[in-house]
Amino acid sequence: MDMNTIRAFAISKLGWIRKQQEQLQAQEREMAREYLERETHFLWGRRYLMQVEEKPGRSSVEIHHAALILRVPPSSSVRRRHVIVREWYRGMLKDAIPPLRTKWEPIVGVAAEDVTVRRMKTRWGSCTPRKGAIRVNLELAKKPPECLEYILVHELVHLLEPTHNARFIAHMDRLMPEWRHRRDELNRLPVPHEDRGY
Repeated sequence: MDMNTIRAFAISKLGWIRKQQEQLQAQEREMAREYLERETHFLWGRRYLMQVEEKPGRSSVEIHHAALILRVPPSSSVRRRHVIVREWYRGMLKDAIPPLRTKWEPIVGVAAEDVTVRRMKTRWGSCTPRKGAIRVNLELAKKPPECLEYILVHELVHLLEPTHNARFIAHMDRLMPEWRHRRDELNRLPVPHEDRGY
């Protein structure tokens, strides 16, 4: 397309673009995390209070009752603690995704070539239909499990229909009748605090 056509299209969508920007800016944000004792963290939509155990040896994260236990070497930096917790969340998602794929790929009638977990600033998921590649946002480990399920189904449907047209919506309505509720719930939840590039 020539630049004038692109410019005209963007101008015609200016109202929608502004509305999306306003919604994104108005959405509640999580507080910055310091990875300290009794700080609140979430896993699968449940709230946990962090307990920090400083001792030599291998770093780890574990859930015990209502506590998220972070084991780190003494004097570990905020950055290091962030990386440990982030990779633990990544592991949680990597464990949760295969059973969902096993359930939903036959129902949708597609098979993704690859489903990866990524840090994403503006999307909960994305799909490259021609490659069969799906990416899910790392932050989904903090949200209720039905949000991850909704995003995975949404992206699997993109393997059938790449755009959000009437055919896509019909597939979603047939496969997951409550998908709008799950989408709205996900979009109401706080988005991550900008994490200083960790």
